[in-house]
Amino acid sequence: MTYNLLPSADSLKGFEQELNAVRDETLAQIGQADADYIRRVIRVQRGLDLLGRLLLVLGFLNPLWWVAGVLALGLAKILDNMEIGHNVMHGQYDWMNDPHINSRHFEWDIVGDGDSWKRYHNHEHHTYTNIIGKDRDYGYGLLRLSDDLPWKPKNLWQFFTYINLSLLFQWGVAYHEVAAERIFVGKNKRRKDSSLPISRRQLRNDFFNKIGKGLFKDYVFWPLICFPVFWWVFFGNMAANIIRNLWTSTIIFCGHFTEQAQTFREEDCKNETRGQWYFRQILGSSNLEGPRWFHILTGHLSCQIEHHLFPDIPARHYPAMAKKVQAICERHNVAYNTGSFAHQYLTVVQRVLRYSFPDRSGTQSAA
Repeated sequence: MTYNLLPSADSLKGFEQELNAVRDETLAQIGQADADYIRRVIRVQRGLDLLGRLLLVLGFLNPLWWVAGVLALGLAKILDNMEIGHNVMHGQYDWMNDPHINSRHFEWDIVGDGDSWKRYHNHEHHTYTNIIGKDRDYGYGLLRLSDDLPWKPKNLWQFFTYINLSLLFQWGVAYHEVAAERIFVGKNKRRKDSSLPISRRQLRNDFFNKIGKGLFKDYVFWPLICFPVFWWVFFGNMAANIIRNLWTSTIIFCGHFTEQAQTFREEDCKNETRGQWYFRQILGSSNLEGPRWFHILTGHLSCQIEHHLFPDIPARHYPAMAKKVQAICERHNVAYNTGSFAHQYLTVVQRVLRYSFPDRSGTQSAA
Protein backbone atom coordinates (compact mmCIF):
# COMPACT_ATOMS: atom_id res chain seq x y z
CA MET A 1 0.00 0.00 0.00
CA THR A 2 1.24 3.50 -0.80
CA TYR A 3 0.99 5.94 2.08
CA ASN A 4 0.67 9.70 1.94
CA LEU A 5 3.60 11.62 3.44
CA LEU A 6 1.17 13.95 5.20
CA PRO A 7 -2.63 13.61 5.01
CA SER A 8 -4.72 16.58 3.99
CA ALA A 9 -6.00 19.00 6.63
CA ASP A 10 -9.51 17.53 6.42
CA SER A 11 -8.21 13.99 6.70
CA LEU A 12 -6.02 14.93 9.68
CA LYS A 13 -9.02 16.47 11.41
CA GLY A 14 -11.04 13.31 11.00
CA PHE A 15 -8.00 11.26 12.00
CA GLU A 16 -7.65 13.28 15.20
CA GLN A 17 -11.34 12.99 16.05
CA GLU A 18 -11.38 9.21 15.64
CA LEU A 19 -8.29 8.77 17.83
CA ASN A 20 -9.78 11.11 20.43
CA ALA A 21 -12.89 8.94 20.42
CA VAL A 22 -10.77 5.82 21.13
CA ARG A 23 -9.15 7.65 24.02
CA ASP A 24 -12.48 8.86 25.46
CA GLU A 25 -14.05 5.42 25.13
CA THR A 26 -11.15 3.83 27.01
CA LEU A 27 -11.10 6.50 29.72
CA ALA A 28 -14.74 5.73 30.42
CA GLN A 29 -13.77 2.09 31.16
CA ILE A 30 -11.01 2.84 33.65
CA GLY A 31 -11.87 1.94 37.22
CA GLN A 32 -11.61 -0.69 39.93
CA ALA A 33 -10.52 -3.45 37.55
CA ASP A 34 -7.41 -1.43 36.70
CA ALA A 35 -6.61 -0.81 40.36
CA ASP A 36 -7.03 -4.51 41.12
CA TYR A 37 -4.82 -5.38 38.17
CA ILE A 38 -1.81 -3.22 39.11
CA ARG A 39 -2.02 -4.33 42.76
CA ARG A 40 -2.11 -7.95 41.62
CA VAL A 41 0.96 -7.43 39.42
CA ILE A 42 2.78 -5.80 42.35
CA ARG A 43 1.97 -8.80 44.58
CA VAL A 44 3.26 -11.20 41.93
CA GLN A 45 6.41 -9.11 41.47
CA ARG A 46 7.14 -9.09 45.20
CA GLY A 47 6.52 -12.82 45.42
CA LEU A 48 8.93 -13.51 42.58
CA ASP A 49 11.51 -11.23 44.18
CA LEU A 50 11.39 -13.13 47.48
CA LEU A 51 11.32 -16.51 45.74
CA GLY A 52 14.30 -15.60 43.60
CA ARG A 53 16.37 -14.49 46.58
CA LEU A 54 15.51 -17.66 48.49
CA LEU A 55 16.50 -19.85 45.55
CA LEU A 56 19.81 -18.00 45.20
CA VAL A 57 20.63 -18.97 48.79
CA LEU A 58 19.75 -22.60 48.04
CA GLY A 59 22.15 -22.56 45.11
CA PHE A 60 24.90 -24.06 47.26
CA LEU A 61 22.82 -27.25 47.44
CA ASN A 62 22.36 -27.51 43.68
CA PRO A 63 23.39 -25.05 40.96
CA LEU A 64 20.00 -25.53 39.31
CA TRP A 65 18.38 -23.80 42.30
CA TRP A 66 20.69 -20.84 41.68
CA VAL A 67 19.73 -20.71 38.01
CA ALA A 68 16.05 -20.82 38.94
CA GLY A 69 16.66 -18.03 41.45
CA VAL A 70 18.35 -15.85 38.84
CA LEU A 71 15.43 -16.35 36.45
CA ALA A 72 12.79 -15.61 39.12
CA LEU A 73 14.65 -12.51 40.33
CA GLY A 74 15.25 -11.36 36.76
CA LEU A 75 11.53 -11.73 36.04
CA ALA A 76 10.69 -9.75 39.18
CA LYS A 77 13.03 -6.97 38.10
CA ILE A 78 11.48 -6.91 34.62
CA LEU A 79 7.98 -6.54 36.06
CA ASP A 80 9.15 -3.82 38.42
CA ASN A 81 10.84 -1.92 35.61
CA MET A 82 8.27 -2.37 32.84
CA GLU A 83 4.68 -3.14 33.82
CA ILE A 84 4.89 -1.42 37.21
CA GLY A 85 7.57 1.29 37.34
CA HIS A 86 7.39 2.63 33.80
CA ASN A 87 3.61 2.79 33.76
CA VAL A 88 3.10 4.09 37.30
CA MET A 89 5.65 6.86 36.74
CA HIS A 90 3.79 7.87 33.59
CA GLY A 91 0.85 8.75 35.83
CA GLN A 92 -1.35 5.93 34.57
CA TYR A 93 -2.59 5.17 38.09
CA ASP A 94 -2.55 8.61 39.70
CA TRP A 95 -6.36 8.64 39.65
CA MET A 96 -6.30 5.90 42.34
CA ASN A 97 -4.96 8.40 44.92
CA ASP A 98 -2.86 5.59 46.36
CA PRO A 99 0.12 7.01 48.29
CA HIS A 100 2.37 4.21 47.01
CA ILE A 101 1.14 3.76 43.43
CA ASN A 102 1.50 7.19 41.90
CA SER A 103 3.92 9.05 39.67
CA ARG A 104 4.99 11.51 42.38
CA HIS A 105 6.37 9.05 44.90
CA PHE A 106 7.04 5.73 43.17
CA GLU A 107 10.70 4.77 42.69
CA TRP A 108 11.75 1.77 40.62
CA ASP A 109 14.44 -0.83 41.28
CA ILE A 110 17.14 0.43 38.93
CA VAL A 111 20.10 2.77 39.49
CA GLY A 112 18.45 5.52 37.40
CA ASP A 113 16.73 8.22 39.47
CA GLY A 114 12.99 8.24 38.78
CA ASP A 115 12.60 12.03 38.87
CA SER A 116 15.40 12.44 36.35
CA TRP A 117 13.81 9.88 34.04
CA LYS A 118 10.42 11.57 34.25
CA ARG A 119 11.93 14.91 33.24
CA TYR A 120 13.70 13.80 30.08
CA HIS A 121 11.42 10.91 29.11
CA ASN A 122 7.86 11.83 30.08
CA HIS A 123 8.13 15.40 28.88
CA GLU A 124 10.93 15.61 26.32
CA HIS A 125 10.70 12.25 24.57
CA HIS A 126 6.91 12.03 24.50
CA THR A 127 6.54 15.60 23.30
CA TYR A 128 9.31 15.63 20.67
CA THR A 129 9.33 11.97 19.63
CA ASN A 130 11.99 11.32 16.96
CA ILE A 131 12.56 15.02 16.23
CA ILE A 132 16.26 15.27 15.48
CA GLY A 133 17.88 17.74 17.84
CA LYS A 134 14.97 17.71 20.31
CA ASP A 135 14.48 14.07 21.32
CA ARG A 136 17.58 12.94 23.22
CA ASP A 137 16.14 9.43 23.50
CA TYR A 138 16.65 8.93 19.77
CA GLY A 139 19.95 7.06 19.78
CA TYR A 140 20.75 8.32 23.30
CA GLY A 141 23.59 10.43 21.94
CA LEU A 142 25.51 7.20 21.31
CA LEU A 143 24.02 5.66 18.17
CA ARG A 144 23.63 7.10 14.69
CA LEU A 145 20.32 5.71 13.43
CA SER A 146 19.48 8.13 10.64
CA ASP A 147 21.28 10.03 7.90
CA ASP A 148 19.80 13.19 9.44
CA LEU A 149 22.80 12.92 11.76
CA PRO A 150 26.34 13.47 10.44
CA TRP A 151 28.53 10.39 10.29
CA LYS A 152 31.54 10.27 12.61
CA PRO A 153 34.40 7.74 12.71
CA LYS A 154 33.17 6.47 16.11
CA ASN A 155 30.03 5.21 14.37
CA LEU A 156 32.08 2.44 12.75
CA TRP A 157 32.02 0.49 16.03
CA GLN A 158 28.57 1.56 17.19
CA PHE A 159 27.30 -2.03 17.05
CA PHE A 160 29.58 -2.79 20.02
CA THR A 161 28.33 0.40 21.67
CA TYR A 162 24.81 -0.93 21.12
CA ILE A 163 25.69 -4.27 22.79
CA ASN A 164 27.24 -2.51 25.78
CA LEU A 165 24.24 -0.18 26.09
CA SER A 166 21.95 -3.21 26.12
CA LEU A 167 23.95 -4.98 28.83
CA LEU A 168 24.25 -1.85 30.98
CA PHE A 169 20.94 -0.23 30.12
CA GLN A 170 20.00 0.85 33.65
CA TRP A 171 23.27 2.79 33.79
CA GLY A 172 22.42 4.50 30.53
CA VAL A 173 19.07 5.54 32.00
CA ALA A 174 20.85 6.89 35.08
CA TYR A 175 23.46 8.87 33.14
CA HIS A 176 21.25 10.19 30.33
CA GLU A 177 20.19 13.52 31.84
CA VAL A 178 23.51 13.97 33.65
CA ALA A 179 25.34 13.56 30.35
CA ALA A 180 23.05 16.04 28.58
CA GLU A 181 23.71 18.64 31.29
CA ARG A 182 27.49 18.08 31.00
CA ILE A 183 27.71 17.62 34.76
CA PHE A 184 31.07 15.83 34.71
CA VAL A 185 32.61 16.25 31.25
CA GLY A 186 32.05 18.23 28.08
CA LYS A 187 32.64 21.63 26.56
CA ASN A 188 29.86 23.21 28.62
CA LYS A 189 30.69 21.56 31.92
CA ARG A 190 29.95 24.82 33.75
CA ARG A 191 27.00 25.79 31.59
CA LYS A 192 24.59 28.35 33.02
CA ASP A 193 21.75 28.03 30.53
CA SER A 194 20.23 24.90 32.06
CA SER A 195 16.44 24.62 32.03
CA LEU A 196 16.41 22.11 34.89
CA PRO A 197 13.74 22.68 37.56
CA ILE A 198 16.41 21.72 40.12
CA SER A 199 19.98 22.86 40.61
CA ARG A 200 22.80 21.07 38.83
CA ARG A 201 24.22 20.22 42.26
CA GLN A 202 20.93 18.53 43.16
CA LEU A 203 20.96 16.59 39.89
CA ARG A 204 24.44 15.33 40.67
CA ASN A 205 23.51 14.41 44.24
CA ASP A 206 20.36 12.55 43.12
CA PHE A 207 22.45 10.69 40.55
CA PHE A 208 24.94 9.41 43.14
CA ASN A 209 22.31 8.79 45.84
CA LYS A 210 20.23 6.50 43.65
CA ILE A 211 23.28 4.62 42.40
CA GLY A 212 24.52 4.18 45.96
CA LYS A 213 21.20 2.76 47.12
CA GLY A 214 21.01 0.34 44.19
CA LEU A 215 24.57 -0.92 44.57
CA PHE A 216 24.20 -1.29 48.34
CA LYS A 217 20.97 -3.28 48.09
CA ASP A 218 22.08 -5.76 45.43
CA TYR A 219 25.80 -6.11 46.12
CA VAL A 220 26.20 -5.44 49.84
CA PHE A 221 22.97 -5.83 51.85
CA TRP A 222 21.54 -9.02 50.33
CA PRO A 223 24.89 -10.82 49.98
CA LEU A 224 25.87 -9.93 53.56
CA ILE A 225 22.67 -11.16 55.21
CA CYS A 226 23.25 -14.41 53.31
CA PHE A 227 26.96 -14.32 54.21
CA PRO A 228 27.80 -18.05 53.96
CA VAL A 229 26.72 -17.88 50.31
CA PHE A 230 27.83 -14.26 49.73
CA TRP A 231 29.15 -14.81 46.22
CA TRP A 232 26.21 -16.94 45.11
CA VAL A 233 23.89 -14.05 45.98
CA PHE A 234 26.27 -11.37 44.68
CA PHE A 235 26.61 -12.89 41.22
CA GLY A 236 22.97 -13.96 41.19
CA ASN A 237 21.90 -10.35 41.60
CA MET A 238 24.32 -9.30 38.89
CA ALA A 239 22.94 -11.90 36.48
CA ALA A 240 19.33 -10.88 37.24
CA ASN A 241 20.19 -7.24 36.56
CA ILE A 242 21.77 -8.15 33.23
CA ILE A 243 18.67 -10.16 32.25
CA ARG A 244 16.47 -7.15 33.09
CA ASN A 245 18.77 -4.77 31.20
CA LEU A 246 18.83 -6.92 28.06
CA TRP A 247 15.07 -7.44 27.99
CA THR A 248 14.18 -3.83 28.74
CA SER A 249 16.59 -2.33 26.24
CA THR A 250 15.59 -4.75 23.48
CA ILE A 251 11.87 -4.03 23.89
CA ILE A 252 12.47 -0.27 23.93
CA PHE A 253 14.73 -0.42 20.87
CA CYS A 254 12.10 -2.46 19.01
CA GLY A 255 9.55 0.25 19.75
CA HIS A 256 11.68 3.11 18.45
CA PHE A 257 14.50 2.05 16.13
CA THR A 258 13.00 -0.40 13.63
CA GLU A 259 13.54 0.05 9.91
CA GLN A 260 10.18 1.77 9.37
CA ALA A 261 10.37 4.16 12.33
CA GLN A 262 10.70 7.64 10.85
CA THR A 263 12.56 10.75 12.01
CA PHE A 264 11.47 14.37 11.76
CA ARG A 265 12.97 17.83 11.45
CA GLU A 266 12.33 20.44 14.08
CA GLU A 267 11.17 23.07 11.58
CA ASP A 268 8.51 20.71 10.21
CA CYS A 269 6.94 20.15 13.62
CA LYS A 270 6.32 23.70 14.77
CA ASN A 271 2.74 24.66 15.64
CA GLU A 272 1.52 21.08 15.26
CA THR A 273 -2.16 20.35 15.55
CA ARG A 274 -3.19 17.42 17.69
CA GLY A 275 -3.81 15.42 14.54
CA GLN A 276 -0.31 16.14 13.25
CA TRP A 277 1.13 15.15 16.62
CA TYR A 278 -0.79 11.87 16.49
CA PHE A 279 0.48 11.32 12.95
CA ARG A 280 4.11 11.84 14.00
CA GLN A 281 3.78 9.56 17.03
CA ILE A 282 2.48 6.73 14.86
CA LEU A 283 5.13 7.07 12.15
CA GLY A 284 7.90 7.25 14.75
CA SER A 285 6.87 4.13 16.69
CA SER A 286 6.66 0.37 16.16
CA ASN A 287 4.59 -2.41 17.72
CA LEU A 288 5.33 -6.01 18.60
CA GLU A 289 2.84 -8.85 18.27
CA GLY A 290 2.50 -11.62 20.82
CA PRO A 291 0.33 -13.30 23.49
CA ARG A 292 -0.95 -11.63 26.65
CA TRP A 293 1.98 -12.74 28.85
CA PHE A 294 4.38 -11.18 26.33
CA HIS A 295 2.54 -7.85 26.47
CA ILE A 296 2.71 -7.89 30.29
CA LEU A 297 6.45 -8.60 30.35
CA THR A 298 7.05 -5.70 27.96
CA GLY A 299 5.07 -3.36 30.20
CA HIS A 300 2.72 -3.28 27.21
CA LEU A 301 5.41 -1.36 25.33
CA SER A 302 4.82 -4.02 22.71
CA CYS A 303 2.06 -1.51 21.86
CA GLN A 304 4.52 1.36 21.59
CA ILE A 305 2.31 3.20 19.10
CA GLU A 306 -0.61 3.31 21.53
CA HIS A 307 1.72 4.23 24.38
CA HIS A 308 3.01 7.22 22.44
CA LEU A 309 -0.54 8.26 21.56
CA PHE A 310 -2.00 7.78 25.06
CA PRO A 311 0.90 7.61 27.58
CA ASP A 312 -1.27 8.26 30.66
CA ILE A 313 -3.88 5.55 30.02
CA PRO A 314 -3.35 2.28 31.98
CA ALA A 315 -1.27 0.16 29.63
CA ARG A 316 -3.35 -3.00 30.02
CA HIS A 317 -5.86 -1.37 27.63
CA TYR A 318 -3.32 -0.93 24.83
CA PRO A 319 -3.85 -4.28 23.02
CA ALA A 320 -7.58 -3.57 22.65
CA MET A 321 -6.88 0.01 21.62
CA ALA A 322 -4.29 -1.17 19.09
CA LYS A 323 -6.94 -2.94 17.01
CA LYS A 324 -8.99 0.25 16.78
CA VAL A 325 -5.97 2.47 16.09
CA GLN A 326 -4.75 0.18 13.32
CA ALA A 327 -8.19 0.24 11.69
CA ILE A 328 -8.23 4.05 11.85
CA CYS A 329 -4.78 4.20 10.25
CA GLU A 330 -5.95 1.96 7.41
CA ARG A 331 -8.96 4.18 6.77
CA HIS A 332 -6.75 7.28 6.63
CA ASN A 333 -3.91 5.67 4.68
CA VAL A 334 -1.40 6.11 7.52
CA ALA A 335 1.39 3.57 7.96
CA TYR A 336 1.03 1.38 11.07
CA ASN A 337 4.25 -0.49 11.80
CA THR A 338 3.71 -3.80 13.59
CA GLY A 339 5.31 -7.22 13.40
CA SER A 340 6.74 -10.16 15.29
CA PHE A 341 9.44 -9.69 17.88
CA ALA A 342 12.00 -11.53 15.74
CA HIS A 343 11.27 -9.45 12.64
CA GLN A 344 11.28 -6.10 14.42
CA TYR A 345 14.46 -6.86 16.35
CA LEU A 346 16.21 -7.93 13.16
CA THR A 347 15.42 -4.56 11.58
CA VAL A 348 16.79 -2.78 14.66
CA VAL A 349 20.12 -4.59 14.30
CA GLN A 350 20.12 -3.87 10.58
CA ARG A 351 19.53 -0.18 11.25
CA VAL A 352 22.36 0.00 13.77
CA LEU A 353 24.71 -1.63 11.26
CA ARG A 354 23.48 0.37 8.27
CA TYR A 355 24.12 3.75 9.85
CA SER A 356 27.52 2.69 11.14
CA PHE A 357 28.79 3.76 7.73
CA PRO A 358 28.53 7.04 5.82
CA ASP A 359 25.38 7.44 3.73
CA ARG A 360 26.17 6.89 0.05
CA SER A 361 23.01 8.27 -1.50
CA GLY A 362 22.98 11.58 0.36
CA THR A 363 19.23 11.28 0.87
CA GLN A 364 17.46 12.44 4.02
CA SER A 365 15.11 10.22 5.97
CA ALA A 366 13.22 12.94 7.84
CA ALA A 367 9.50 12.95 7.14
